[in-house]
Amino acid sequence: MTTILVTGATGTLGRQVAERLRTEGADVRGLSRRSPSYAVDLRDGKGIDAAVDGVDTIVHCASSPRGGDDRAAGYLIDAARRAGVPHLVYISIVGVDRVPLGYYTLKRRVERMIEDSGLGATIQRTTQFHDLVLSVVSGAAKLPVLPVPAGVSVQPVDSGEVADRLAALALGAPAGRVPDLGGPEVREFSGLAGAYLRATGRRRRVVPVRLAGKAYAGFRGGGHLSPEHAVGTVTFEEFLARRHRRAG
Repeated sequence: MTTILVTGATGTLGRQVAERLRTEGADVRGLSRRSPSYAVDLRDGKGIDAAVDGVDTIVHCASSPRGGDDRAAGYLIDAARRAGVPHLVYISIVGVDRVPLGYYTLKRRVERMIEDSGLGATIQRTTQFHDLVLSVVSGAAKLPVLPVPAGVSVQPVDSGEVADRLAALALGAPAGRVPDLGGPEVREFSGLAGAYLRATGRRRRVVPVRLAGKAYAGFRGGGHLSPEHAVGTVTFEEFLARRHRRAG
């Protein structure tokens, strides 16, 4: 039986990856700070050697926009080398090499660390999750008007489809940098905000706001998009409808 360690196993993506791998018959170890079996904080690496011992593949989903991804990856890579883990799968983001955002810069640094690690590796970049877009617009909708970044389009993808792809990659051989996985549609942020308002029955005026800085310019220029890899099938409206059914 294949033994696979999934980091960030209690998160939006990691939880789904673990579920799919178990369905495929893999022995899955779920690693997170709150895991009952493999409670490891990748910020200090304590306990990581026991978690990776005897593992065939690591799927690295753990990430934090507050920083520290490179330090966490360093602990994981060193432990994988010591244990002789043959395959490390990493989830990254489309545009980490094009949009000068601090979080993206860290993700690209981790990609390079994995590429230079000497481990068998697979790197999958995806566009933004529907969940992220929902978080942004639902938070903004608490205001009297709903502000969105002017001139920015998004290509949101379903996290379940990403989980399907990562599970398949984890069960295969190391493949290096694989083709991007993008959502089915490139949509203006204002349009996605409108879809959210219609789905929730809220009334807000959507107000495009021009921002400053190189990161905003990168997003306006579409550096985070991958329209040539629009292979996802679940639209934002379908995602919202599914969430509504579950909530009901």
